[in-house]
Amino acid sequence: MRIVLMPSAYLPSLGGVEELTRHLALELQATGDQVEIWAPGPGVDPGATMEVLDGVTVRRFDMPLPRTDPLAVVRFGAGLPRTLWSMHTAWRRFRPDVVHVQCFGPNGAYATALSRLTATPLVVSLQGETMMDDADIYDHSSTLRAALRAGLRRAAEVTACSAFTLGDAEKRFGLPPGRGQVVFNGVDTDVEAPALPAAWSSRGPFVFAVGRLVDKKGFDLLIKAFAAVRDRHPDVGLVLAGAGRSETSLAHLIADLGLDERVTLVGRLSREEVAAAMTAATAFVMPSRLEPFGIVILEAWRAGTPVIASSVGGAPEFVEDGRLGLVVDPHDTAALAGALDRLLADPALRDELGRAGKRAVADFSWARIAGTYREVYGRAASARP
Repeated sequence: MRIVLMPSAYLPSLGGVEELTRHLALELQATGDQVEIWAPGPGVDPGATMEVLDGVTVRRFDMPLPRTDPLAVVRFGAGLPRTLWSMHTAWRRFRPDVVHVQCFGPNGAYATALSRLTATPLVVSLQGETMMDDADIYDHSSTLRAALRAGLRRAAEVTACSAFTLGDAEKRFGLPPGRGQVVFNGVDTDVEAPALPAAWSSRGPFVFAVGRLVDKKGFDLLIKAFAAVRDRHPDVGLVLAGAGRSETSLAHLIADLGLDERVTLVGRLSREEVAAAMTAATAFVMPSRLEPFGIVILEAWRAGTPVIASSVGGAPEFVEDGRLGLVVDPHDTAALAGALDRLLADPALRDELGRAGKRAVADFSWARIAGTYREVYGRAASARP
């Protein structure tokens, strides 16, 4: 098949959708499909630019959506035809069998228009963008809400990273119940963790968490829970990795709780550093107030590290409580602290959960995920309008 992947962002930016798109493209190409990635591009030039990354053709297009001020609407009206013309030119060259949107934003609005223009089947995959955007854009942008509704109506196939995410699309964006399919996200299961940097080697046992430092990720809840158990585990530290607008408030909370010597904000880490930290950690915690899926759990499983996962969102759909991890409501400080205390106090439980997670992660390989999407594409192409 000839497949166009249209993510909301792509390399060199880093994130879940970028990783998903990259690995999906590589797996599809490895099995004989032809793949191009069409991504939002920087600048104001509506024309497409082409490059090759990891052996995959990447085209970039200017994909603005109108804001409420009149001048922005005028500019959008002038730029839209040029962008669609550029996309149509690329479409004529490649002739895709299907266009696949990963994480619906402005990319999804343009993909929907292109699908109508060319009668190309559209696949829309929701990755929690309707609820996890830092600015809550879907609560504020009527344009984006209307675009998503139109995209879901147009799509030949709709998938989501969890039933929790599908439910949000059904409740708020008009997706008919039962029309969508859950396709979990994946992880590179063959990665070997590099050696931990020397500065970390002397850190001693530590609990690890990683993600954007924003309110929805719940790192403040984890800090408070850790404060409740610190006296029972005086040799254990807490390491938080990531960057974001909550960094200052988290630093103040750490100081207010007298945890400066026990809790460390290490900033943004590379993929390799995250893998090393996962392997070295005594336990991993995902304390999100809301999490549509949680790829970080798969990364911890891959490392054989026991997991505590938030019960709010998609994680309970694949993390069986007590067998593959401990699942708790992070808003309940006592419950989260209890899970931490239980895990830190019981090496046998840590070993058991770590081994179970390492076995379970094989079901989330990119080869399996790509195979599932390949079936989705086949159904979509057979229903070509």
